[in-house]
Amino acid sequence: MHVSDLIERKRDGDTLTQDEIAELIRGFTAGEIPDYQMSAWAMAVFFRGLSDLETGALTSAMRDSGSVFRYPDGSPPKVDKHSTGGIGDKVSLVLAPLLACEDVWVPMVSGRGLGITGGTLDKLESIPGFQVVLGEAAAIAQLEKIGVFMAGQTLDFCPADRKLYALRDVTGTVSSQPLIVASIMSKKLAESLDRLVLDVKFGSGAFMKSRSEAEALARRLCAAGEANGVETHFLLSTMDEPLGAAVGNTLEVAEAVDALHGNGPTDLMDLTLDLAERLTTCGRDALEAHIRSGRAWQKFIQLTEAQHGDASSLERLTAVHQADVVHPVPAPRDGRITRFDAGVIGRAAVVLGAGRKLTTDSVDFAVGFSKILKSDSPVTEGQPMCWVHARTESSAALAASEVLRAVQIEP
Repeated sequence: MHVSDLIERKRDGDTLTQDEIAELIRGFTAGEIPDYQMSAWAMAVFFRGLSDLETGALTSAMRDSGSVFRYPDGSPPKVDKHSTGGIGDKVSLVLAPLLACEDVWVPMVSGRGLGITGGTLDKLESIPGFQVVLGEAAAIAQLEKIGVFMAGQTLDFCPADRKLYALRDVTGTVSSQPLIVASIMSKKLAESLDRLVLDVKFGSGAFMKSRSEAEALARRLCAAGEANGVETHFLLSTMDEPLGAAVGNTLEVAEAVDALHGNGPTDLMDLTLDLAERLTTCGRDALEAHIRSGRAWQKFIQLTEAQHGDASSLERLTAVHQADVVHPVPAPRDGRITRFDAGVIGRAAVVLGAGRKLTTDSVDFAVGFSKILKSDSPVTEGQPMCWVHARTESSAALAASEVLRAVQIEP
């Protein structure tokens, strides 16, 4: 195979065969194809796109570049969800233990935060001792015992995706929809799922800004899943304001703990239950009953303990990771909040240290925002619109100024 021919053909808008794409990914993963050629091919895809058949072939090849989960015969249905990323999105922390209360297994391979969107692994690691690295044998054993694990991508899990994403991140090709589809779905297909639900977000705090963009991506993701034998559903959700009332690793885990006790914000609970309904055969009432009874909370405790986390810290996590400076951001005037821009809040959280600018950056578990008011909330002058958790007075003041920029108040 001449890689330069594939680059030129895709540059000129030709369609590549499944075998050609499979060999391209095999050679790249093995180190036989240099980064500069793969970068050129990714740029050709960025401008010319891929057909659904090509996207499916790329997804399958990336899935098969490493290990794929194998489950015991007769095991329950395997289900998972994927979110395209948002601000304050702690749904997985509530959804995974909730689903595990049903007769399904939840093999949830998650990621870290990058840019303004938070990562499930970072949130879990704010729990003292929680281990997010699990080998396949340990992961399967945990499924057999409690029905759920939440872990990160191992070195042998979709290595082609890890290598290709690193190139896309530095070559301006991250936003290519076919490459997004292949990246997301290769990892989900490597989980060997029976059912998958996709939470595809749009708005100021999402990667896709418009509903039409989000729907187009969702349909391509679903097509890739169905083409590989996975029952795939999607839900479009807005990300114009933060989800729930907390943004930041520990603060979001604390809010998820409240949710598992039945005290979660309405928007968080509604989205979690909407997603859960698409993955189980039980109704919404039965799912809500798992929360009311405390069963979902107990499952989260089991999950934490199974992965060596300190479950006794879960209900005092904000004391374990406590910011040095905690200040309210008062409303500048009376009125009603008509906008609380999620994108601005996400960027402010990164400045505080809750997120990453580079993949090599560490995160500060303690910092972020809490008690964030929702759009349409009435406020009086001086009333807190949210609370800033910061390390220094100067960073708190900067974050507060960003909040004022994010909020719009109408009479």
